[in-house]
Amino acid sequence: FIYPQDTISAGPRCASGGNRDPDVVCEKHLFKGKLPEPLFQLACSHHHCAFPVSRNELCVWNTDTAQPLFLSGHRCSISALSFGSKINPLLVCSASHERVTVWNLDECTQKVQEGFTPRGIVIGTLLGLVRHIRFSPDDQQVAVCAGNQIYMLSNEAILAELDGHLAPVTAADFCTWEKSMLISVSEDRTFKVWDYSTSQLIYQSGIITAFPLLSLLIDKENKQIITGCAEGQLWIFSLISDHNYRCVAHIDLKKEQEKFCNKVWKSGKEIGSTVLLECCLPEGSVEPSLPILLIEHCDIFACFQNEENTLFWIGTSTGLLIINLANFELEAFLSYRGMSIRYMITLKWSVNLFSMFEDMIAVLEVNLAALVRTQHSDFLPCGNEKSLSVIARYRIIKCFLFVLDDGLVYLALKCRHLLMQEVSFMIFPLLFLLGHDGAVNSVGWSHDRKWLVSASEDRTLRVWSVCNKEPALILGKEKFLKTVRFAQFYFIDTFILVCCGAEFHLLSFHPDTTKDDLKRYKQRSVCKLVQKFPMSSTMEITSLSAVNEFYSYIVLTAGSNRALEVFDLNAGCSTAVIQEAHLRSVHQICQNKGSSFSTQQPEAYNLFLTTAAGDGIKLWDLRTLRCERRFEGHSSRCYPCGIAVSPCGRFIASGSDDKYAYVYDMRSSTFLHKLGRHTESVINASFNPSSPQLQK
Repeated sequence: FIYPQDTISAGPRCASGGNRDPDVVCEKHLFKGKLPEPLFQLACSHHHCAFPVSRNELCVWNTDTAQPLFLSGHRCSISALSFGSKINPLLVCSASHERVTVWNLDECTQKVQEGFTPRGIVIGTLLGLVRHIRFSPDDQQVAVCAGNQIYMLSNEAILAELDGHLAPVTAADFCTWEKSMLISVSEDRTFKVWDYSTSQLIYQSGIITAFPLLSLLIDKENKQIITGCAEGQLWIFSLISDHNYRCVAHIDLKKEQEKFCNKVWKSGKEIGSTVLLECCLPEGSVEPSLPILLIEHCDIFACFQNEENTLFWIGTSTGLLIINLANFELEAFLSYRGMSIRYMITLKWSVNLFSMFEDMIAVLEVNLAALVRTQHSDFLPCGNEKSLSVIARYRIIKCFLFVLDDGLVYLALKCRHLLMQEVSFMIFPLLFLLGHDGAVNSVGWSHDRKWLVSASEDRTLRVWSVCNKEPALILGKEKFLKTVRFAQFYFIDTFILVCCGAEFHLLSFHPDTTKDDLKRYKQRSVCKLVQKFPMSSTMEITSLSAVNEFYSYIVLTAGSNRALEVFDLNAGCSTAVIQEAHLRSVHQICQNKGSSFSTQQPEAYNLFLTTAAGDGIKLWDLRTLRCERRFEGHSSRCYPCGIAVSPCGRFIASGSDDKYAYVYDMRSSTFLHKLGRHTESVINASFNPSSPQLQK
């Protein structure tokens, strides 16, 4: 059924009212009853969900058979529920003020079929108000969070009492790869790591935030803690043994939600049959808080095939958010504004929301795959019909008509070899090249390592031979109206790319170092403008990147408008724009260009990095034009710190304001190494192409 009231919308932003998409939200079942007060935790397994239908009666609903199983035995209100880890037998634990009971569902079902009243096993009594319970991985013990303490219960015995929090414990979870490790969060705004077999406190964090921590999830794949607070903040900490529980990332869900809504609003499109999303607040209104009630895994394979399982859903009091913890961005959002949603559980690849409407409990199924798929497709900024690739896949570039200084000329470029060309790594004697009248903005090597190109604040471009102190080619101020910010050789030294203002120039050149004694001051080198490529809606290009080590048609630019733009020089035009790539202007684009000393898969060359002051490093894939991962940990608020990709394409190096250089693994968001011994900020880093060394 589609929910009868106008309360849920799935799609981009809308005014109140509109159609509902049955593929995203549908009502699965209604139960007559009323959720008790207080209630902190509901439960689900692969095919069951559990919730109280009255003050002291528990309902376990089988989603396959749609048959409810009613269990009674508590005298006080049920406040927390949890399923065991194993399927056979499937256990469910219920807790109230006066008792904690474990139910064997197979035995309970059999008792009901025989006409008897099912009974559970009481494993704890009079522990106080229980806010959270969790089975151990082997289902032999139960962690019960009551008040400021955590009780480890088994077979009517208290095995351990973990006492150390200064406020009520709100959640706890077991670390499956470490024996006897339990992690808890509390309203005292800290998390603690326990060895529950010895009742010993292993680690105690400082105060993380100004608001109580409400939810917790241990991501065993990435070995991280994810915790959420009452003010919409997500904190991620590393559990890798030598990382000392350092903070990997901090996500402000309010800001991510606002950014997401702005993207949807600017797209101006409807998604499927749904209407625009009510994910943004009306003008002038203020959302007082965004409590994170639950954090759960989302099976990404159900949404997108052949992608990493990095999606998590975040349940709040006003909406359901799908967060990608690889890039820390919001992938989809479902607003249920207008409903009295207070309790949520996940089930398979959908989410079940529990809401109270008078004396009815409604189970609403939200299909995450459909939700993410519909909203995800609208954000791909790619405007090209063909898929983009850094490596050239055509033997001959098309002919285009270009206007040059000497009239109309047809320019045809032929690619005889599309294989990766080897890069020579050569050490030259120290040579001072003098001639620029202003600060040098960039210097680039040619592919054969015989030439250097330099760009300067004096609005000139110079090409130098490594064997001569005099420039072989000078383009003066008459060619460039603004400062030349960047210059590099392109297409295996066939062209030179030059950034000037809001456009970049494609120059063809022929350097000549021979001298005529009679005309020694006449420049014999030839350079002509092929075409200018303006970047849309920006005042200045802040970074440019193109591959010169092999044939490639792709040129990447970043602008002062915080956008990234992809140019296909085979087509002679811009082919895609990524708006708001960072919170600030990108100061460096770094492509994976490889090395002649290592081998990579061709698809790896479609990856590139961007960095902006105060906004970390982002990893992009040219084929999807999406941020695939984000790297934080280093500091880059004062200086535009440079980045580099290792020759093997697996590691990233970054400078930092804190006098360290950082090394990241592309497959993980947390850094691997922190390299010191500097006395000032590290503003750049580079890998040795032939040996595992890093220059800073």
